[in-house]
Amino acid sequence: MKLQKNRIAIISPSQNAYSETFIQEQKNGLQGNIYYYFKGEVPQSLEGFGKLGNKRITYSVKIRRKLGLKTLSIAETAFMHSLKENKIQVVLAQYGTTANKIVNVCKQINVPLITHFHGYDASVGSVIKNCNYYKEVFYYSTYVIAVSISMKKKIIELGCPQEKVIYNACAPNDLFLNIVPKFSQSNFISLGRFVNKKAPYNTILAFKKVHDLYPEAKLIMGGEGELLEPCINIIKALKLEESVLLPGIIDRVQFMEYLSNGLAFVQHSVTAFNGDQEGTPVAVLEASAAGLPVISTKHAGISDVIIEGETGFLVEENDIETMAENMILLLENKVLAEKMGINGKERIKINFTMKKHLSVIDSLIEKIIKNTNE
Repeated sequence: MKLQKNRIAIISPSQNAYSETFIQEQKNGLQGNIYYYFKGEVPQSLEGFGKLGNKRITYSVKIRRKLGLKTLSIAETAFMHSLKENKIQVVLAQYGTTANKIVNVCKQINVPLITHFHGYDASVGSVIKNCNYYKEVFYYSTYVIAVSISMKKKIIELGCPQEKVIYNACAPNDLFLNIVPKFSQSNFISLGRFVNKKAPYNTILAFKKVHDLYPEAKLIMGGEGELLEPCINIIKALKLEESVLLPGIIDRVQFMEYLSNGLAFVQHSVTAFNGDQEGTPVAVLEASAAGLPVISTKHAGISDVIIEGETGFLVEENDIETMAENMILLLENKVLAEKMGINGKERIKINFTMKKHLSVIDSLIEKIIKNTNE
């Protein structure tokens, strides 16, 4: 007799956001039949199917409203019908904000919910307040996943029962573990959105101090975002146009090429004015898996991955001077860079593999389905 695969719905606001590779890894790597819903916190599309809903659903909701009956919105109703039609057994909501929008749908049809927090959704005060401090989400979710130790603590402080909160950092694709870095170029690599919590301007300012001593060094910063233009202006003002390269959005192959030849990965993450923080940046994990030392900040989940003095260097937020000193140290001591890179790769192999990351989620799903069937 052939075993039936688990039927799992993954809900994500965006289908293929370049900065959300961790969601794609879960979509492609979790065990079972995956139904990938996207386009809005209440999803409007199902991958491989198309837009949710039909005229009958729209008409039904409008009639109920005219009669003064309590009803879900048209989008919620269409989503609910799709979950029922596809016999979904567990819903995995990417971001607490998504879970907050769909929790009533899950409750309506008694489908278990796992809520996966990632960063801003557990740190920005206005977002948390708008979600009513996730009271319904925490009450209804069977499990709540936090990607950093500090995030787990924050979620518990917000009121989530401790036994529901599972720490499970994201992980790099196994391909990064296959990289054998050459340390052939004096290049510092950075990858991420140009947004406040990643403070790309601080990385540029630190590199300026490096460039003053080692004009042959280069900084390669992949990504786009609202701070890209201000950073371009800073680069021009500091006369670094030839030394700071901005290739825009880069794919995995290009990133791996940069890591293969680079000296170190750099990222100066900070807590933004609105409270926004990182989860555990995937690019940091990927760089360490590739065998490069990481120079970053004592911020959110970065400290869970990078060990100060062993796999890289961590500075206080906005400490540009010390970040520059650490970059210079690795330029002057490539043997140290290689040693830190080796240590980092081993740490990723032991603690942060994709297999381990996915197995945690698979086990949670299995527990839920087993308990539901008993």
